[in-house]
Order: sequence, then structure tokens, then C-alpha cells
Amino acid sequence: MKQLQIRCVLILTVVVITVMKISGQTTMPDVFIKNSLREQLNYLEEHTKIYDNFRAIREDMFQKVKENVSDTLSAVNRKIVRLNKTKSTLNLTIDSLRTNIESARTSLEEITRTKNSISVIGLKINKLTYNKIMWTILTGLVAALLIGFFVFKRNLSTIINTKKDFQELKDEFEAYRKTTREAREKLTMDHFNEIKRIKGGG
Repeated sequence: MKQLQIRCVLILTVVVITVMKISGQTTMPDVFIKNSLREQLNYLEEHTKIYDNFRAIREDMFQKVKENVSDTLSAVNRKIVRLNKTKSTLNLTIDSLRTNIESARTSLEEITRTKNSISVIGLKINKLTYNKIMWTILTGLVAALLIGFFVFKRNLSTIINTKKDFQELKDEFEAYRKTTREAREKLTMDHFNEIKRIKGGG
């Protein structure tokens, strides 16, 4: 029974195609030439009949849709190949950019380290630490200079006072020596006069 139905459908399909050919409807509709596959399938769905769950389609339309599907698949496959090539190129570009970014980041870190450091006797010292050390040394030098100045001033005052005391002592000594010499001379003279008197009296 099923086979009989199939045969009937096939015979009916052949009859329909034959009638369509005879009636001059062999021209290909523009939808199969200009429109998209979806529109072509919609056209087939709207302009063909279903017989016992079988759809009767003109052979030339079926072949045209088949050709269009094949062309579309080929175009899609070519597009996929192009996109894969583009993807590979983009991946290489991305890898190159990542490498460049990493290199730039390393260079930036090195520049930052160099900017924030200073070379002293071949040693890299952070500028902040260097500034602290230099300000500490400068403060120490200023303090030492001030202390030295005050010590020098005090020593100078001491030297002046000592020199003054020395001069006074020297003057006192000279006066004492003069007094002593005069006293000695007087004593010598007195002694001489006494001897002379004693000799004269005898």
C-alpha cells in the first residue's frame, strides 16, 4: 500500500512537471538568481504542493537551489579560510604587540628606576636616600662649622686674654727686675762704702 502511494506521488510529480513544461512555465524565476537562499526556500515552500508528505519541486528549480547552496557553501568556506588566515595574522600581531608592551613596560620600569636613582662610586642609590644622606652630611658640616666658629671665637678670646695677662706679667717682671737691680746696686754700694769706712777707720 505504501509503495503504491509512493508510485502515485512520483507519477503525479512527473505529470505536474510535464504539464508545467508543456504550458511554457520553464523559465527560471528571478528569485533563484537574485535573492538569498532563505528567500529561495521560502519561494519553494509557497509555490510547491505537498502530496502525502512529499513536496513536488521542479527539477530545474531543485538543481538551481542545489547549485546556489553549493556556491554559498563554497563562498562561506572561502570566507572561513580567509577569516582563519586573518585570525592567524591577528594572533601574530597580538603576540607581537604583547611582546612590545612587555618590552616597553620593562623599559619604563628601568627608566623609572634610573630616574629615581643616582650613581655614586658605581653604586645605584635611590634619590630620596641620596638626598637624605646629603642633607644629613650638609647639616653636620654646617653644625661642625658653627661649633668650630664658636670654639675659634672662644679660643681667640682666651688667647687675647692670655696675651694681655702675659704682657701684664712681663711688665710686672720688668718692674721687679728693675727694682731688684736698683736694690742690689744700692746694697753693693752700701757694702762698698761700709768696707771703705772700715778700712779708713783702721
